[in-house]
Amino acid sequence: MIDDRYTGLPKAEFAFPGPLRDTLVAAVLSGAKTSTTGLLAEYRKLGEPLPTPGQRQAVVDSGDLPVAVIEVTEVRVVPLGETDLQHALDEGEGYRTLAEWRAVHERFWRSPELLEVLEDREFTVDDATEVVLERFRVVVP
Repeated sequence: MIDDRYTGLPKAEFAFPGPLRDTLVAAVLSGAKTSTTGLLAEYRKLGEPLPTPGQRQAVVDSGDLPVAVIEVTEVRVVPLGETDLQHALDEGEGYRTLAEWRAVHERFWRSPELLEVLEDREFTVDDATEVVLERFRVVVP
């Protein structure tokens, strides 16, 4: 039986199913992760609207099962080079510097899985690449 708390909510999918998603979902559930970053190019390619403040989303695990509800509190679209350290720290993944955060994200954004989603094997990331900086809070654990 589907829990009514999740019915009709858009999915919040952190990374791809597997160990990374499991780690990110655990960070959301623990309260350590209160921000996330996506590529504007991915939203455009998938035809997905940007999240908006006040929007609620069902966080799904690697089995595509809802495990929590988050509420978006802030969304900014900025060039990658303008991402601030506090946003990186609030991703809850243990980053200590913006350079460390960026290196990990660039590796993910250049992964074969994401390049396949973008349908662009030549996609590159630089300071001007537009990213979606999202802040959220857990409203239903």
